[in-house]
Amino acid sequence: MNLTILCPHFAPDLAPTGEVMSSIAEGWVAQGHRLHVVTALPWYVHHAIEPGWEGRLVRHEDVPWGRITRVHPFPTDKTNIPARALAFGGFTVLSGIMAAVGRTRPDAVLAMSPPLTLGLAGWMVARARRVPFVFNIQDVFPDVAIEAGVLNGERAIRAAYRMERFAYERSDAVTVLSDDLRDNVIAKLPAAQAAKVHVIPNFIDTGRVAPGERDNAYRREFGLEGKTVVMYAGNLGFSQPVELLLDAAAALQDEPDLAFVVNGGGSAREALVERAKGLDNVTFVGLQPKDRLAEVLAAADVHVVLLRSGLARASVPSKLYSILAAARPLVASVDPGTEVANTVERAGAGRSVPPGDAEALTKALRHLVEHPDEARAMGESGRRFVEAWPSPADIAERYANLFRALISAR
Repeated sequence: MNLTILCPHFAPDLAPTGEVMSSIAEGWVAQGHRLHVVTALPWYVHHAIEPGWEGRLVRHEDVPWGRITRVHPFPTDKTNIPARALAFGGFTVLSGIMAAVGRTRPDAVLAMSPPLTLGLAGWMVARARRVPFVFNIQDVFPDVAIEAGVLNGERAIRAAYRMERFAYERSDAVTVLSDDLRDNVIAKLPAAQAAKVHVIPNFIDTGRVAPGERDNAYRREFGLEGKTVVMYAGNLGFSQPVELLLDAAAALQDEPDLAFVVNGGGSAREALVERAKGLDNVTFVGLQPKDRLAEVLAAADVHVVLLRSGLARASVPSKLYSILAAARPLVASVDPGTEVANTVERAGAGRSVPPGDAEALTKALRHLVEHPDEARAMGESGRRFVEAWPSPADIAERYANLFRALISAR
C-alpha cells in the first residue's frame, strides 16, 4: 500500500508521539508499504526549530521507503492560546497542501491528533484523493485542553467541540488508545457511527526498554549514588501536576537518603524550579537523549505518573508502559477506574491514588520506599505484564489490517 501520514512529530524529533509514529512507520516499511510522511521540522525539545533545520518553511527528504516532508510548526509560547491556535492553523494548512500534492496517489490517509486540526487536513486530503481516512487520537482534544485549564471561553470551547465532531464524523475510522478514550469518542458520535471507533493501544518495545542496573551512569552523573530515588520522567506542562511531587518531597524531607528527581522539560519547568527552592532533596534533570531512556528509568527505585483530575479519561501517558518495561514500581495519581489506574492494578505494579491528593501520594510513596522488597516485586510483576503487550510490529500490522478492510469496503 501507499500511505500518506500526517503527524506533528517524527524522528529525529524527541516528542513521545513522534517516537510512536516513527516506530509504527518502521513496521509498515518492514511490511513493504510505501509512505509519504508529512510532519513538522524538529522543534519539541526547546520549543523552537532545532539547529540545522532553520531557514525554510518546507523541507523534502527522499528516503528508500518514500518521502518525508517537514513543514514549519510556527512554535509559540504554550501559554499564549490565540498565538498557539494560529500556529496550529498555519502548520495544518501547510501540512494539508504538502500531503495533497504528493507525487504518489495514496491508498489511505492517516492523521494523528493532537493537534486536532490535523484531522481536518487529513480528511480533505483523503477526500480529494478518494481514499479512506483514519483519524488516530493520542489525546482527546479539546477535553485535555479544557481539563488542564488552557482552553477557556464558551465560544472557543464550542468551536473546538464542533471541529472535533466534524473530524470524527467524516473519518472512515477513528483509532484510540484505550476503552476510556473509545467511550469518550463514541459519546460524541451518532449511534450509527460507534462501530468506526477502534482501540489500538500504543506499543511497548520491551527489547529497547529492559530492566537495567539501578546503580548506573545516570546516578553517578547527577549525584544520586546511595540514594533511594523517586522519579518523575516526562513533560512538564499543564496536564502534569508535578507540584504534587514537590509537596511530597517537602513532606519527606526527614528521610536523609531519599531523593526526588524531576527529569524532563516543558512550559512549567521554570515555575517548578522556583517552587522547589529550599528543597535540598529535589534534583531537576533536563530531557535526556532517547537512547538513554532505559538507563534513566532504571535509575529510579519508584516512579510517579501524574495527571490532573479528569485528564485520565482523555489521555494515556506512554511513559506508563515504559516504566513497567523497566521493571520499576510506580505510584499513579490519576482518576480511579481509568486506563492508567486499571493497568497499574492489573499489572500488580504499584499503587493508584486520587488526583490532586498530595497527602495520599506522599503516603503511597513512603510505603514503597519503606518496603523495598514489596516495591521490587511490583516492578517485576509490571515487567511480566508488558511482555505480553503488543510490539511496534504488532501495532503496525493492526493498522495495516484496518487500512485493508477500509479499502476493500469501498
